[in-house]
Formats: sequence, structure tokens, C-alpha cells
Amino acid sequence: MRKKPEKPDPVKRLVPVTRANAWHAVSIQAGPAGCAAARSLRTARFLSQEAPRLPLDYCATPDSCLCAYKHHSDRRAQPRRREELTGVRRTNYGAPERREQRGRRSSD
Repeated sequence: MRKKPEKPDPVKRLVPVTRANAWHAVSIQAGPAGCAAARSLRTARFLSQEAPRLPLDYCATPDSCLCAYKHHSDRRAQPRRREELTGVRRTNYGAPERREQRGRRSSD
């Protein structure tokens, strides 16, 4: 009698996901009737490894929670410096270059 081929176990086929980007982040998107807990975290970004699990521990409706993660390539929300916005580096022509001067110590 022939043996039936076994179905592959889906749990054994899972491969751990590794991210190439160490700063991959997620934010929590509250569902249409999202609870106050999810709405309070709507502007926060978490590193993927540090994000709270959904549904949140203090969710008002954990059985019908529709919250989801929104993925971001970086934890920072926006460029923070002017040169990151424009791509032009600021130069200070009025001050002398400090790296060319001697140090404060007598041995310098």
C-alpha cells in the first residue's frame, strides 16, 4: 500500500524575518472606531523590535480591534535640519577654522 505524501507543516516552513534596515519603524494606525489607547499613540513611531503588540494591552475592544501597523523606513518622521531639507551644507565664512588652531593644552 502506498503512503500518502505528508502535507508540509506551515510552522516548519516559517523563516525568521530579518530587516536590512536597523532603523525600520512602525506607527499604530487606529481603526475606524479606534479606542483612546490607539489614538493616543497615533503620532509615535517605534522601532520594529520595540513596538507594542496589537491589540494593545489597554485596548477597550480587543476582540474587534482593527488597528494595524504602518511601516516606515526610518524612525524619524521628517528631516530635522535645514541642510537635510535643501541638501546644501551651511558654511561659516566669518569664523576661522578651529581645527587648524593649536589646542588649549601647553603640550599642543
